[in-house]
Amino acid sequence: MSDSSPLPPVRLHPEAELARAALSTPLLSRAARLARWAGPDTRVDAGGGLAEEQLPAAAELLGLAGDDAAAYAAEAWRVALDTGLVEIVDEEAGTVRTGEELKLLTGGSPRDVLTVWLAALDTVLADAAVPDLDDLVDALDDGGEVDFASLDWDPQAEAEFLDGVLGNLYLLTVSEDGAGDGPVPLPALAASMLVPDGMGEPSDDVLEQVSDAMMRLDDQFRTLEPVGLVAYRPVDEALMADADEEPAAPVDDTDVSRYGMVRLTPLGVYGIRARLLDAGFDAPVVGDLADKGADALLDGTARFGRSAARAETEQWLVRREPLDAARELLAAARGADAGAPLRRLRCQQALSLVGAEAEPALREVLDDPELGGLARVWLSERGVSGVPAPSEDMVFWLTVDTLAAQLAAEGNSEELQALVEGLAAQHSGFFAAAWRVGHPATAEVLDAMGRLHPDKKVAKEARKAAFKARSQQGG
Repeated sequence: MSDSSPLPPVRLHPEAELARAALSTPLLSRAARLARWAGPDTRVDAGGGLAEEQLPAAAELLGLAGDDAAAYAAEAWRVALDTGLVEIVDEEAGTVRTGEELKLLTGGSPRDVLTVWLAALDTVLADAAVPDLDDLVDALDDGGEVDFASLDWDPQAEAEFLDGVLGNLYLLTVSEDGAGDGPVPLPALAASMLVPDGMGEPSDDVLEQVSDAMMRLDDQFRTLEPVGLVAYRPVDEALMADADEEPAAPVDDTDVSRYGMVRLTPLGVYGIRARLLDAGFDAPVVGDLADKGADALLDGTARFGRSAARAETEQWLVRREPLDAARELLAAARGADAGAPLRRLRCQQALSLVGAEAEPALREVLDDPELGGLARVWLSERGVSGVPAPSEDMVFWLTVDTLAAQLAAEGNSEELQALVEGLAAQHSGFFAAAWRVGHPATAEVLDAMGRLHPDKKVAKEARKAAFKARSQQGG
C-alpha cells in the first residue's frame, strides 16, 4: 500500500460510541481496574512489571483463573503503565501511584478516552510482533542478549509486516467493493502481502510463505482481539494437528472460515486510520468536506466511490438551502481543465439529491454551453414544462463530457464499454460528427472508444475520428 495517493474515505462511528467501546474492551477495562487497585503497597520490578508475588492478587481482582491468569494480569498492568494509568514513583524502591491519565477515562472527553486507547493499542501491537516467550528464552545468549538470528526473526520487519497486513485489512474494509463490515479470510489477507501482483498460480514457495504467515497472524490476531481492534475467528485447531492424527470429527476442507476469519471493529477502523495518518497516509473521512465550498466538494469526491461520494454530498447538502446549494454547485462545475468533466458528473449526481426548490438555478444556466445540457436533463427528469430542446451541438458536447467523466472516474470499465457500444449502435454517424465537437477531451474520448469497442471496424472509425479531432485542435 502506497502513501502517495489517498485512501478511500471511511465512515467513522461517533466518537462517543467509540469511546464507550474502548472502555468496554477487556484489556483497557482490566488496566483501569488495576490502576484503581494500585496503592502504596504495590511493587514493580526493575522493568516496571508487576512484582511476581502480586500477580495472583491482581489476577483474582480481575476475575481471571487458569494457567494464563497471571500472564493476562501482567499484560493488563503493562498496558496501565504504558498508557499512564499508573506511574512509577521510585524506580529503586519499585513503588507506584495512580496516574493522571486515569482521570481521563472517567471525566475526560470521548477524544481523551480514545487517546488513552490508542496508547494501549501501540503497546499491544508491539507485543503482537514479538515471538513466543519460550522461543525468546531459548534464544538468549551467554550475555543475556537475544540472538535474533537463531529465531529467524527481524523485529523491524515483523512489525512492518503486521502494519502492512492491518493496512490491507483497512483498505479491504473501506473500499467501495471491499469486505465492508464482513470478515476477511486469513489466507486472502496473508496472500495480499506475499503473492506478487500478476502471479497467476502461486508457486509452492509462495504458498509455504503464506501458510507460515497465516500461523503467525493467527497468534497475532488472538493477541489483538482483547484490545478491541479486531473480531477474530481463529484457525481451526484440527488444521494444526499432526498429519498422522485422526481428526476428532469430520472436517469440511472447502469451508474457508476454518482457516481464520478477521474483521476490523468500528473501534479498530478508528485505530488503524489514526496510525495511517501518523505514518503520512491521506485517509479521509466521510464528512470532512461538509463545511467546505462546492469546489472542494466536487474536486474531493472526484476520487470517491459512488456510495461514499453520495454520503459525503448528503452531509454537504443538509447544511445548505437547496437553491443556494444548486447555484454553488453549478458555479463550481464550470471549467475546461482535465478535471472539469468529472466535476460536472459529480455536480449532476449531487443535484439529483436536491428537490424542486432548485429549479430556478437550473433554468438560469440553460444557455450555458457547459451546463445547459445537464440542466435540461435535471429539469426533464422532474417533468418540468417549458424546457427548450437542446441543439445538436449541445447533445454531442454533453455526450463527450459524460464519456470523459466516466473515463476519469472508472477507467476502461465494463460500464463504459457498454456505453460506448450503445452510442455507436444508436447513432450510425456518431464519429463523423463527434470529432468536430469543441470539447477539450474529444480526442481522448474517441481514442478510448477505439480501445473499448469490440468491433474492429467501429474501433477503426473511432481512431480515425480521434486523429481528425487532434488535427482540428492543432495537437
